[in-house]
Amino acid sequence: MKKIAFIGAGSMAEALISGLVENKLVDSKRIWVTNKADQEKLTELQNRYGVQSTYQLDEIFQDTDIVFLAMKPKDAAEAISRIKNYLTEEILVISVLAGVGISSIEKLAEKPLAVVRAMPNTSAAVGKSATALAINDKVSNEQMRLVSKMFETVGLTTIVQEEQLDAVTGLSGSGPAYIYYLAEAMEKSAMDIGLEKTVAKELIVQTLLGAAEMLSKSAKEPKQLRKEVTSPGGTTEAGIKILDSYSVQNAFIDCIKEAAAQSKRLGKAFGSEISV
Repeated sequence: MKKIAFIGAGSMAEALISGLVENKLVDSKRIWVTNKADQEKLTELQNRYGVQSTYQLDEIFQDTDIVFLAMKPKDAAEAISRIKNYLTEEILVISVLAGVGISSIEKLAEKPLAVVRAMPNTSAAVGKSATALAINDKVSNEQMRLVSKMFETVGLTTIVQEEQLDAVTGLSGSGPAYIYYLAEAMEKSAMDIGLEKTVAKELIVQTLLGAAEMLSKSAKEPKQLRKEVTSPGGTTEAGIKILDSYSVQNAFIDCIKEAAAQSKRLGKAFGSEISV
């Protein structure tokens, strides 16, 4: 690998740069970053990780093997059109753009490309992302192994078909927000029943960590683990009955389905815009 270029320098780009550098998978001097107009952010990344930055596209793409598309999805069409003359079939393109399909990227580039679509989540910032990867037939086995190693620096990776990425977006891409939403509710309830906020937060975080660890380490299904905590006539059963009365489980199911559907709608809308 000669050089990696990040087009876009937001939080996901930074999480990936941090993972690559801290795990010594790539020398920081071989990572180049650019963005639309935020020089302050580029300087911050240079100082923090030792990467290179420039607004000169000739410099960004000189001897580059891998390009990360990490701009905001709304800026994707403009950004890809701006760099298309530098993209070749020898360069591996890795996209972390939600709702932007491989065919759309190739259409904007006006040429066939080796493309990997990745759907990480914001937990990449702490090395705990759940990332799904989808590829086209121009990506080699060697390139795929390298991409998997890259995303393993920020968490777990799995390979799916591209048509499954909308489901992944609804489930794990947006998933951290659902857990934060739950934590918000637990925190509010803690205030109502007389616990101090700092004490409540410690208890909530450890409860979520412990439950996640149980799900990870136990061979039992979530339903069985729940039943084992729920004694007849006990406190947990009383709480679960309230959740059932509000159809909370069905609400979560509908939430994930709607997020997946919105991902699909956004992808279709983006594809339609660039076809006009």
